[in-house]
Amino acid sequence: MADYRKTLNMPDTPFPMRGDLAKREPGWIQSWQTQKLYSKIREVAKGRPRFVLHDGPPYANGDIHLGHAVNKLLKDIIVRSKTLAGFDAPYVPGWDCHGLPIEHKIEVLHGKNLPADKVRELCRAFAAEQVEIQKKGFIRLGVLGDWDNPYLTMNFANEAGEIRALAEIVKQGWVFKGLKPVNWCFDCGSALAEAEVEYLDKQSPAIDVGFVCAEPEKLAAAFGLAASTLTALPVSPKDGLKTFAVIWTTTPWTIPSNQALNVHPALEYALVETSRGVLLLARELVESCLTRYALEGQVIATAQGAALAGIRFRHPFYERTGPVIPAEYVGVDAGTGIVHAAPAYGVEDFVSCMSHGFTFDDILNPVQGNGVYAADLPFFGGLHIWKANPKIVEKLTEVGTLFAHEKINHSYMHCWRHRTPIIYRAAPQWFVGMDRVAEHPVHISDGHPPNRLPAEGGDQSRQAAPATGLTLRDLALKGIDETAFYPAWGQARLRAMIANRPDWCISRQRNWGVPIPFFIHKATGELHPRTAELMEKVAQRVEKEGIEAWFKLAATELLGEEAEQYQKISDTLDVWFDSGTTHWHVLRGSHPDAASNTGRWADLYLEGSDQHRGWFHSSLLTGCAIDGKPPYQSLLTHGFTVDAQGRKMSKSLGNGIEPQEVGDRLGVEILRLWLAATDYSGELSISKEILDRVVEVYRRLRNTLRFLLANTADFDATKDLLPPQDWLEIDRYALALTHQLHDHCTASYARFEFHTIVQALQNFCAEDMGAFYLDILKDRLYTTAANSPARRAAQSALWHILQSITRLMAPILAFTAEEIWQITGDSESVMLTTWHALPDLSEKSALMARWQQLRSVKSEVSGTLEALRAAGKIGSSLQAEVALRASGAQYDLLASFGDDLRFIMMCSKTTLVQVSDSADAAIIATPSANAKCARCWHWRADVGHHAHATEHPELCGRCAANLFGAGEARHFA
Repeated sequence: MADYRKTLNMPDTPFPMRGDLAKREPGWIQSWQTQKLYSKIREVAKGRPRFVLHDGPPYANGDIHLGHAVNKLLKDIIVRSKTLAGFDAPYVPGWDCHGLPIEHKIEVLHGKNLPADKVRELCRAFAAEQVEIQKKGFIRLGVLGDWDNPYLTMNFANEAGEIRALAEIVKQGWVFKGLKPVNWCFDCGSALAEAEVEYLDKQSPAIDVGFVCAEPEKLAAAFGLAASTLTALPVSPKDGLKTFAVIWTTTPWTIPSNQALNVHPALEYALVETSRGVLLLARELVESCLTRYALEGQVIATAQGAALAGIRFRHPFYERTGPVIPAEYVGVDAGTGIVHAAPAYGVEDFVSCMSHGFTFDDILNPVQGNGVYAADLPFFGGLHIWKANPKIVEKLTEVGTLFAHEKINHSYMHCWRHRTPIIYRAAPQWFVGMDRVAEHPVHISDGHPPNRLPAEGGDQSRQAAPATGLTLRDLALKGIDETAFYPAWGQARLRAMIANRPDWCISRQRNWGVPIPFFIHKATGELHPRTAELMEKVAQRVEKEGIEAWFKLAATELLGEEAEQYQKISDTLDVWFDSGTTHWHVLRGSHPDAASNTGRWADLYLEGSDQHRGWFHSSLLTGCAIDGKPPYQSLLTHGFTVDAQGRKMSKSLGNGIEPQEVGDRLGVEILRLWLAATDYSGELSISKEILDRVVEVYRRLRNTLRFLLANTADFDATKDLLPPQDWLEIDRYALALTHQLHDHCTASYARFEFHTIVQALQNFCAEDMGAFYLDILKDRLYTTAANSPARRAAQSALWHILQSITRLMAPILAFTAEEIWQITGDSESVMLTTWHALPDLSEKSALMARWQQLRSVKSEVSGTLEALRAAGKIGSSLQAEVALRASGAQYDLLASFGDDLRFIMMCSKTTLVQVSDSADAAIIATPSANAKCARCWHWRADVGHHAHATEHPELCGRCAANLFGAGEARHFA
């Protein structure tokens, strides 16, 4: 028998079946860097509409982890997709470099009590080392960006720009100095931002404490009782029965600082007569309180909380009294319905006291920054508050005011760094006021910081609406309403945070941070009248020498003779101010070419869901304080990684997965595909088993791509490409399917819905291509003449499909797309192109409807053939002949394909029989009695019966025609 294999157009491609990703990816990355691909993309994209995803800076501390990878890869997918969509989409990576974690690390490495300038020197060097480590990790992920020129918040220009941003906010009148309770960590010795606080379980003493009424006549009147009702009872703390307002607290250490009692104005309160005296309690909680105190009692009167306002009660063990203050925050979910107020150590306590006549000088604040009471505090001076708790309980027992005492486990604030309990503590700090009105209308003069020129071609027309009469909270809430959120629930979450947040404490008492360069008048406490001018002079020095310039600056250098009247403060800015002002000192400062020109400074901010109270939050407030609106058009939030069981990853559980491990074992491409296939708006499940399944998905995609490449290897689009009107109908149907895929994917990229893209690509490659079109196409590709119109038509379709798929998957499968492009592309990189422009197809809808009906029939035929094969009556489907009994429109549809129907049904012969009733429709498959063609493997009656049968008796007639004649005629498939 002759070997006809060499007469077939067998597929051939250098694109291997196995990607060998882990070994080959580093080489691709190196080539991107060598050819300066990012710079070339910027050059090609110049002049296009701008799209800016502004990078939220990761903290420069430690190797990258899976959370880092998720964040950076999502950004890379978006930037790549926008580039391919025809935008100029720069990506400038950044790092957050100041702050306590690095300073704490230096203390661990080099010890405490180092000179401040030495601490800053070591911190700067350490941060630089960490940036380089993380940069290598991000580059290994295949992230394209300006890695040679990132922004670092510790760069001198950015440090100076941050001071200028603060100056803008100061000029608007948003900044003030005040005494307010802030999150305070004794181990840090500093205030903490909200994002630096986590909640962990803690055991605390829960106590019920009685405060003796100092004005029983007023209390009786509030309850509509005769004055003698309560005055008849002794009120001295050392005497018998008394009238108590009973409070419940889990912080005994705050009792020495009590200055008031809070009740809810609308709640009903009761006077309860017991064997220990008359107790004032919330009516709803009387029964539970008496049970806790092991007492029996009788309610003698009730009154609204509002009626108790101003009545004074004695401190349990100090010679002072405090008033009752109505407060809406008081609840009845636990305790007694009465809250003791220590305004130095509670935000609500502080607000209620200050709103009822207290001044800063009235606030008692005996707890020092290290957690120890001031030495002059009676009974407890010099004790640490945690050690003082039992001593205070003992004192309350001694004076007869303790009603109950137990230990409870509850969720409590902890420092996320030290994992130790923190407190609210009033300390003189600098704040950005949420409910202050700007002293001047918020505006943008030219859209750029002082002493900086706008970038060439930059938009200078953006003007924020005047903010006269609006508070910063008003502006922020308005900005949220005008911002797009992905997913949409993020809007309500951020709005609730802004609506309820207190003033922003922006000052810290650390060394490694951007200074607050203020001079304060020693006598009046006021800022220097030329503060804005002085801040600019400081910024100019910092721009040359870094933040060290401020700390070594002598006041006389700027103030001259009046320096003696002013104090140079040493506070540094909250690190969230560093990153929260990057829209100013990066997008309008160090990297103005990376700013958007479409209305706000960035089109998109993208971070994890924790950043609603972090970077999204601080950027919103600084943007509104400076410009009157947020710096971003839209916010995208992603979830956090968990294992397959939904558990948080941890070393103790042994379920952690590192991006480096995945890259070394499977290749980063698999990590990219896993991420894109996952709905990032919730938790992202990952495990070795999940990644192994992703590998299988990748292999199926790769096999389809390999088929497309192998069967277009001898195709030159410049001379072989045919227009769709010269294609067979099935080719045009495949083009219609590709149009559908293109429209779906590009729309999903625009909505940032990547998991639907992966699903669409999978279905397209597996179902539309692999299980249908490509399977049918093999016969025409392999058996027709190499340069025949029928084969070139098929290759023309495949070329368009490959061009489209390669670009559609390039944002996700970045390495594989480049590998394909090196074989098929006409430029250095697929990223130097845009989405493939598919040929127009006016008959798209009709083709989709017609072929969808045919595919339904084919599915039934395939089932019938599979049953015949399973019964051992045929080998492949080509050994069968199929009779189709059909009626009406279905018969007309099948008949319209003529003899090409057999190629579509993947059998050697089809017979079509028209029946009058659809009930008589049937599919009948039988083994062929004919001989098998040695070349095309069809079982045909004309094998050995054709003009060339003498020389080639094993061939069928069409193979003989394809080899020695004019070729077969194909019309539909």
